[in-house]
Amino acid sequence: MKRLFKGSDILKAVIITGMLFFTAFQSEGQQLKPAASGYAPVNGIKVYYEVYGEGKPLVLLHGAFMSIESNWGQLIPELSKTRKVIAIEMQGHGHTPYFDRKLDLATMASDVQGVMDQLKIENADVVGYSMGGSIAYQLIIQSPKRVNKLVIISSTYKSTGWLPQVNNAFKTFKPEFFENSPLHTAYDAVAPDKTKWMPFLEQMLTFLKTQFDMGDANIAKITSPVLIISGDNDGLDKVELMKTYQLLGGGVPADMAPMPKSHLAVVPSQSHVSLMMQTKTILGYLDDFLK
Repeated sequence: MKRLFKGSDILKAVIITGMLFFTAFQSEGQQLKPAASGYAPVNGIKVYYEVYGEGKPLVLLHGAFMSIESNWGQLIPELSKTRKVIAIEMQGHGHTPYFDRKLDLATMASDVQGVMDQLKIENADVVGYSMGGSIAYQLIIQSPKRVNKLVIISSTYKSTGWLPQVNNAFKTFKPEFFENSPLHTAYDAVAPDKTKWMPFLEQMLTFLKTQFDMGDANIAKITSPVLIISGDNDGLDKVELMKTYQLLGGGVPADMAPMPKSHLAVVPSQSHVSLMMQTKTILGYLDDFLK
């Protein structure tokens, strides 16, 4: 039986879906203005951040090629009603300038810590989606005392946490797939220097193709409560996801033992992209876990 889709077809579908997702959130995103915004000088670069609301600090870390508005636009108005929300744009993303510095998770996690230092935030709850989730894992490993509760949305701490099809697609990404795309248009709309699109793109593609593994032992050492939210068809290997949850103390017969402090939510009929569009569902999980 012939394969219905070739690798290139899957790749194009992923890119097109991501573009539609980004465009939808740009057009329907939050209209709330930040109480404060600016650039934090950290690790030789300037990282852009926005602050909303008052209360216990909550740090938001976006996914690859995204920005505060495109990733969190639907959630910030609700979250900021009861929390001090600090949304950060990573190196080269959104308003944060492109820098000729290798992109890696450890450095970006250090950038997040630097922003927290700038804002005099000793510790916070942290929510990360996709690439932001991997950064959040790295942050809690590097600086466990800075993270109270951790929320990971459709993300992993190692490359093999993704299905092989996803990792294979990453390997075939080429700059021309993104040229004159909605992602390119969105980059030009807020980037401090529009001429850096191609260097940024090449930097990101190298990052996406780089294998990583933070180590099972480091995940097992996490003592903070962790909420993992995944779509049932979001590209994560669910066998590896369950192993991750077990490393965090979950996957027990809770009728015979105490309920674990870390939680796992698998949302039905959701892909990696569509999961972030389930605003009410995600808010429900966040409200329950972070209260």
